[in-house]
Amino acid sequence: MGSTSEFNRRDLVKRAAALGIVAVPAMSVLSACAGASGGGNDKVAKGTKSAKNPLAVNESAGLDVVIFDGGFGDKYAKDAQAEYVKAFPKAGGKVKLSSTQKIQSTLQPRFNGGNPPDLVDNSGAEQMDFGTLVAKNQLSDLTPLLDAPSVDDPAKKVRDTLRPGVIEMGQFGGKETWILYYAYTVYGVWYSRGNLHKLDAEYPETWDDMLALCAKAKKKGIAGWTYPGKYPYYLPFSLYPFIAKIGGAEVLRRIDNLEPNAWKDPAVKAAFDAYYELYKKGYVLKGSPGLDHLQSQKAWADGKALFIPNGSWVENESAKQIAANPHFDLAVGAPSSLSASDKMPFGTIWASGGEPYIVPKAARNSEGGMELLRIMLSKKSAQNFIKQVSSLCSFNGGTEGVTLPPGLSSAHTALQKAGSNIVNPRLQDWYVALQKERIGVGALGEMMAGRMTPDEAIQHIQKYADDTRGDSSIKKYKR
Repeated sequence: MGSTSEFNRRDLVKRAAALGIVAVPAMSVLSACAGASGGGNDKVAKGTKSAKNPLAVNESAGLDVVIFDGGFGDKYAKDAQAEYVKAFPKAGGKVKLSSTQKIQSTLQPRFNGGNPPDLVDNSGAEQMDFGTLVAKNQLSDLTPLLDAPSVDDPAKKVRDTLRPGVIEMGQFGGKETWILYYAYTVYGVWYSRGNLHKLDAEYPETWDDMLALCAKAKKKGIAGWTYPGKYPYYLPFSLYPFIAKIGGAEVLRRIDNLEPNAWKDPAVKAAFDAYYELYKKGYVLKGSPGLDHLQSQKAWADGKALFIPNGSWVENESAKQIAANPHFDLAVGAPSSLSASDKMPFGTIWASGGEPYIVPKAARNSEGGMELLRIMLSKKSAQNFIKQVSSLCSFNGGTEGVTLPPGLSSAHTALQKAGSNIVNPRLQDWYVALQKERIGVGALGEMMAGRMTPDEAIQHIQKYADDTRGDSSIKKYKR
């Protein structure tokens, strides 16, 4: 993927976190520490369980937290840390929070030595591979946190305050929850209402209308779409929910489960054909196959293309370019309807957790790590996060009384419109190389550059999926 400098500013924080698409190979690291959980790192004694301390935190024990310092920064976590110290003043100066962009290289020696932090925001370009972490039994099950009473309403469990799909994202085929995703990302087709208004248009709810609008834009010298051709695994942000809309969520479930011929479903072919038509008719910005994520976003934000497949982090990441156009009015659209026979309604969208937090199994103070997460999943902390970083939180609330910027407001509205029609594909969490290199670069990128037909892309992807299924060294997961 290249050096981390290629991912300046947000360092793919959300896409890496939410999708697991960026991961430094971690097998050797975690293999080395698989037997190190006892490595002289004695657990602190539990405290006394009470209504105010439901996780039985040792009130005088230290707490060691490491945060990924990406587009979200670390202030939101430091603010929650201050709340932790208020709750446990005896811990005082022993509560330590550090931040880094190099999660794996910073933490590798500590995992190897059996002395990991108590809480880790495992995100960014050096994100540790979750499949390996789980397979090597390196994580604590977060069920005690999920079953603890929420900070705001003791009658509600923490699990009952989370947005749809957050808990499932942290699971790997079993009942245990290994990861708590703190941010909540809405994926889809991002656009400027202002730029559409210049064409006397609104977001196209049908694919025929999408093609007609792209044709209209082309006559004005504007491309319909662009995408980061260097990192074509952005395409699924809108393509996967499009597949689900056409054929039903069951199609994505079969794909996630690596079922034979899952990619040969007619819904996949229909979706691929539709996207390929964008290329064939010249509706994709010239040069897109050579653009990285920042270059494609800049071209889009500068008005050279109407639409881009992306996630809700794009509002912060393109803030300067968007601000240059006071009438930009950022918004996100769900996949357009291909036909009246689509299995899911217009509004079906992909939304899921981002910014993944883990409590290492060998942590000295795992109760403290979970308690800090419990504090972060309060209305106060959630609102603080939303205001600071312009992102929704996995806590299902916190937007009341908060003025949301246009893109985030649109994403919130899209979630409300989707209702139960929210999809959350897991392929990119479970099989990093398959999603990123093979499906993304090896097939979708080739197809959208015109170097592979939809049929050829499907044939290649099905083979890649079959190879993954047949590789006994890769742990398999199902939903």
